[in-house]
Amino acid sequence: MAMEQAILTWIHLISASIWVGGSLFLGVVLAPMLRRMTMSIEERLEFMIKVGRKFNKIALPSLIILIATGLYQSHLVLNKQEILFDTTYGQILVIKILLVIALIITFVIHIRIFNKNTEEKIISRQLEKNQLQKLNKHGMILGEITVILSITILFLAAMLDAGI
Repeated sequence: MAMEQAILTWIHLISASIWVGGSLFLGVVLAPMLRRMTMSIEERLEFMIKVGRKFNKIALPSLIILIATGLYQSHLVLNKQEILFDTTYGQILVIKILLVIALIITFVIHIRIFNKNTEEKIISRQLEKNQLQKLNKHGMILGEITVILSITILFLAAMLDAGI
């Protein structure tokens, strides 16, 4: 049983590393670096979309695994309302779950905004400058929200692990 728990935690941590690490890289390293480059806004958006699609190939499965392993690890607490709502552990877990839901919503919005159709319009130069600037701004805001939520969720996970 201890080995199963260790493996489950290990899988959970690897998935968290992929999701949070990749999100941090995109939001804190790549996006600011691209802003300083002399590329056009179309080229920057096109590049970020391509990188984002490549990242999503490992990020989405990681997020799904992360959620599944997290729910599995917390299923005993989730089944007992007195623990869930009457203890600090349970309250932190509820907050963490709500933030994960917010993260999923943010991720879905990001994917819907930067869909294949949008990418094709950017590549074929069909969007006006103000539309491109609006897309860029939305991308930056959603990226920042993703990073903040991910780091906060990771901190709450550390609090739960410490038994706070």
